Amino acid sequence: MKHFQYGLSAALVAGLMAVGPVSAEPITPEMDAWMKAAKLGPYDKGKEDWAAIVAKAKKEGEVVVYSSSSRIAKIAKSFNALYPEIKLKGFDLGSAKTVEKAVREMEAKVYNVDVIFTGGAGAMINEMLNKNRLINYVPDAYEDRIPKAFKHPLLVTRIEGMVFLYNAEAYPDAPPVKNIWELTLPKFKGRIAIKNPLASLSTLMSVGVFVQHGDEMAAAYKRLTGKEIKLGPGVPNAGYEFWRRFLKNGAVIFKSGSKLARASGKKGQKKPLISFTQMGKIVRNESKGLVNRILKDLDPVPMAIYPTYGAIARQAPHPNAAKVLIAYLLGSTKVTKDTKLEKPYSKGKSLELLQGFAPYHEPGTVSARTDVPYAEGGELWETMKGWISDPDYIWKEAPKIRDFWTVESAS
Repeated sequence: MKHFQYGLSAALVAGLMAVGPVSAEPITPEMDAWMKAAKLGPYDKGKEDWAAIVAKAKKEGEVVVYSSSSRIAKIAKSFNALYPEIKLKGFDLGSAKTVEKAVREMEAKVYNVDVIFTGGAGAMINEMLNKNRLINYVPDAYEDRIPKAFKHPLLVTRIEGMVFLYNAEAYPDAPPVKNIWELTLPKFKGRIAIKNPLASLSTLMSVGVFVQHGDEMAAAYKRLTGKEIKLGPGVPNAGYEFWRRFLKNGAVIFKSGSKLARASGKKGQKKPLISFTQMGKIVRNESKGLVNRILKDLDPVPMAIYPTYGAIARQAPHPNAAKVLIAYLLGSTKVTKDTKLEKPYSKGKSLELLQGFAPYHEPGTVSARTDVPYAEGGELWETMKGWISDPDYIWKEAPKIRDFWTVESAS
């Protein structure tokens, strides 16, 4: 079976790497000295002495992480068990606040954080990497295991999908929707939901994916109705028009993706919500007794795809511990595409092999590595069509999307 990343990496060159010329802020003498001592940036040359890096990391004693994911707590537990000499201090800030906090501190010349672990492609590349607030780092041992598109300009640790979930108990025979525009019809008024994209970079990226593909969205509308779409006053394209109608159709806005998944997937509902959320939330069927199912054949596409990055922060106080953590996030080098991993993935031998990727080894997420097998159910990535978040487009368009969303959700 063809592994997902092999088929996608070429397309991602046009997506993940579609950024303009780097407009970097000057590197200070202090930053240069830090990079030289840490062997990072221009001083990251030749084969790494990994044993020496781990020894230095243990002397540093801790690693501080700003993360967009609450699962950093699970990563901390397993990381601290493997490296008891290195205390992982993880801060679950959400995607937007992760970047905001790091930028605010660095502008004040306060360097507290070692690793930034988040999505938000546009902000991470343009606001962080291109302004020398991040250092891209790929451990030697993984160079041949990760496609170029996932290593440059910034290391991707995992790729995630955003999908529409529906309640399989309420719709046991067939999915309630085949075309995305059906969600804007009166029969679904007040029965659609999304996490607030103004507070979630992953949701903002995914909203932006549909905006970017305005022509395809217009074509899907015509396939449903047989008519050309009519845009609202001042609406730029059919992607924006979809979200305008989505909001006008009584969309319920959530702060939490977990609560969103529960709202659509809780048993015993007569008119449950259809939720736009992370594909990975489908695992809560097993852990929380939900009955969500993915709208996997949705026209024009069922999935928006976005990356999550792991990078070393500018002048990180514990750079070697940061290196060790980034390698841990990628998983053991003992894993191959033929490795048999058994549930529960976050325990025993599976945890030993997957390491920091274990909490994300689920159907809605795939590793940036070419040699990590799918989680059970992850074969959907082979069959589901998806549109990929373009960092440069999202960065340029995000202010317009935010303004549009603020106005339309308030009116």
